Amino acid sequence: MRMPAAVLRATSTERPYGATRPVEIEEVELGDPREGEVLVRIAAASLCHSDLSVVNGDRVRPLPMVLGHEAVGVVEEAGPGVRDVEAGDHVALVFVPSCGRCVRCGEGRPALCAAAAEANGSGGLLHGPSLLRGAGGEVIHHQLGVSAFARYAVVAQESVVRIPEDVPFSVASMFGCAVLTGAGAVINTAAVRPGQSVAVHGLGGVGLSAVLGARAVGAWPIVAVDPVPAKRELALRLGASHVFAPEDAGTVADVTGGGAEFAVEAVGSPQVMAGCLESVARGGAVVSVGLPAPGRKLEVPALAFAGEGKSLVGSYMGDAVPRRDIPRYLGLWRAGQMPVEQMHTGTLPLSGLNTAMEDLASGAAIRQIIDTSADV
Repeated sequence: MRMPAAVLRATSTERPYGATRPVEIEEVELGDPREGEVLVRIAAASLCHSDLSVVNGDRVRPLPMVLGHEAVGVVEEAGPGVRDVEAGDHVALVFVPSCGRCVRCGEGRPALCAAAAEANGSGGLLHGPSLLRGAGGEVIHHQLGVSAFARYAVVAQESVVRIPEDVPFSVASMFGCAVLTGAGAVINTAAVRPGQSVAVHGLGGVGLSAVLGARAVGAWPIVAVDPVPAKRELALRLGASHVFAPEDAGTVADVTGGGAEFAVEAVGSPQVMAGCLESVARGGAVVSVGLPAPGRKLEVPALAFAGEGKSLVGSYMGDAVPRRDIPRYLGLWRAGQMPVEQMHTGTLPLSGLNTAMEDLASGAAIRQIIDTSADV
């Protein structure tokens, strides 16, 4: 089928994106689902900093590429061999389509699936090469097996999780990336227990989801750090007990009794990682979920580990098991414990994507929804 889609053909660091327009809306051809794949009508797609990292070249991906990896939709067609979903099902899309057979999947860590990493890195799908073509017939790549900034997407069946039909699309769209990653860093990776202290550095969608995860498990105090006052205010509404600007982050020690037991780094900055490691309590842990550019290096005091019992761990997609965690987190949303709708800062058509990217990059927005069904 032919459809409009947001295509990135070359990386760009020139801003504002609303003026330089690195992404253009083009008519592309989408092939039919193959064995093990499903055709999904995109109902809502959220804009994430990981999309920006592809645009500016921090995350090296094959181009041209249709962007968008955090989304929800309705199954239109199930290909041969698809077992778990059928036409009409509402689904959240997941950007790591775990194979279920590799060592990491066997360990219960599907976010680190080797086959998914290879497929995502190639710009293809878990069950085969790209199904996207440009006007001249050239191959256009998929972003993280999803490419949701389009009217439709063909994805691996392992990339979808069925969700209840009464969950609003604007809410459900955030559960496949921001909530899995941020809340999962607290709940799965750090395994925070009630009463333990958590400091979250960086209050984008992932960082605020970490605040929600800390709230859900009963952490105390929950400290949130960000330079943007509006984000700090939102963090308080979402469950943070204290908020600070980065230059005041030294006072985290005062409210946590000498340093937080856990720090979540959601900025993607080696400097912030190092600061988190310095500021956590003896025996504390830093969980890094931010994505710095591949060439950036981290330098920290080596004695912090054996000498002070501190640890620094990475968390990809919140160490999530999506088919387990998305229903659980939606249950917390129903119970009022994860009010992610408060992170929604606007809805735009595909034609507004470059403007939305600039608002995200500048810190003016948190999670904007791209309505791919609207006129472009």
